Amino acid sequence: MRRLLLPLVMLLLCSITFAKVDLVTLPTRDTVQLTIYNSADLTLARESRALTLKQGLNKLQFSWANTLIDPTSLEMLALSNADKIDIFDLTFPPRVRELGLWNIQSGVSGKVPVEISYFTSGLSWRAFYMGTLAPDEKTMRLQGYVRVSNNSGEDYENAQTRLIVGKVHILDEIAELARRQYPYGRPGEVGPYLPAAVSMEEKEMRGKGRRMMAMEAMDMAMPARPKEITKEGLSEYFLYTIEGTETILNGWSKRLPSFDTDKIPVVNLYKYELERFGESVVRFLSFKNDTEHELGQTPIPGGMLKVYRTVDAEKHLSYEGQSAFKYIPVDEDVELNLGAVTNVVLEAKLMDYSTDNYRFDYKLNVWGWDEIRTFKIEVKNTREVPVRVEIKRNFDTSYWTLKESGAYGAYEKVDMDTVKFTLELPARSKKQFQYILTTYHGKRQEEMPAN
Repeated sequence: MRRLLLPLVMLLLCSITFAKVDLVTLPTRDTVQLTIYNSADLTLARESRALTLKQGLNKLQFSWANTLIDPTSLEMLALSNADKIDIFDLTFPPRVRELGLWNIQSGVSGKVPVEISYFTSGLSWRAFYMGTLAPDEKTMRLQGYVRVSNNSGEDYENAQTRLIVGKVHILDEIAELARRQYPYGRPGEVGPYLPAAVSMEEKEMRGKGRRMMAMEAMDMAMPARPKEITKEGLSEYFLYTIEGTETILNGWSKRLPSFDTDKIPVVNLYKYELERFGESVVRFLSFKNDTEHELGQTPIPGGMLKVYRTVDAEKHLSYEGQSAFKYIPVDEDVELNLGAVTNVVLEAKLMDYSTDNYRFDYKLNVWGWDEIRTFKIEVKNTREVPVRVEIKRNFDTSYWTLKESGAYGAYEKVDMDTVKFTLELPARSKKQFQYILTTYHGKRQEEMPAN
């Protein structure tokens, strides 16, 4: 921790006598692992260092100045000679801000590997994706990326990055704990006593019970395995371990690869629905997060997908559209709205309108009638690939009948006042059909069953 160590001469400010006590210099990190809980602005940092200890009492100074570290979450664990090393406590000297002293009783001399863990804030991540459709648009290569941003006040060199998908609930905001003038609210208060024999899990449950949901990730920690992506289930959460290690400097963002899956089966569908999309045809892309689609191992974090298409042998790309989506659970279908298009055009025209079958009350007032409308639908596909077009027509009543006219007028009823036509258009083709819609009003509704 570059910023976490202040010159040891500051110990003179602490009004503590260090006669016959060795001062331990905090060495640089050997490794660091970051587990980022995006939904709670919470990051668990676990770093290994090699302390140089001498037999007897050693004191280690630790500073979190200018960072968003929660000092009440600081823990240390000896990774070797644990039976000969007692980490007595972490004290916070009075009238000295952002400084703690670890008291370590050692029965050995030399370098001892330790793990230091803590919670911090200011690290966040978001997912985004690139989809590349095959020339026939039946399959898609899906590449996932994560952009990690560091505003924690601390540089993290060669960090293994792990991401938690799912929500964690905490009582305290880590950033607020980090900004306290004194860690426990009063100068001179001593942190909880945590002997070395206590397990990491017990330490976390004692010292950070309000954040115990985050312990699941600590218990499943794995050593960094460069160039491999590990995904693990943690009850209702999922843990993504990003390949390799990266240096993430304070104030910077860095893009990290998440996954790369080729030839995912996809369905392209063009939709027209005047009430939802206006006069435009809108393109949709759908697939399923399951094994049949080369996915399905874990949920897919929500993000933005930009879709391209391979257009020639040199693999040049054309931009097809983009869509944001939410978290996709395993075995869940996803349909992405890629936006309105101009290369598939639909025109719906009212060709004829008339009324008929009037009913009158005893005063000869109109009491019921039929309205007959004839529509012509024309669809043009100007693309060089076949397309499927879904056309929905909504009526203002559930009392209606429909008569098709033309080779492509087959429909299916969606609900009581909606029908759907589905057309398959070859490349650079045009199709049209007509239908006659009769709606029933007033007394005529009593004579006709509702759909």
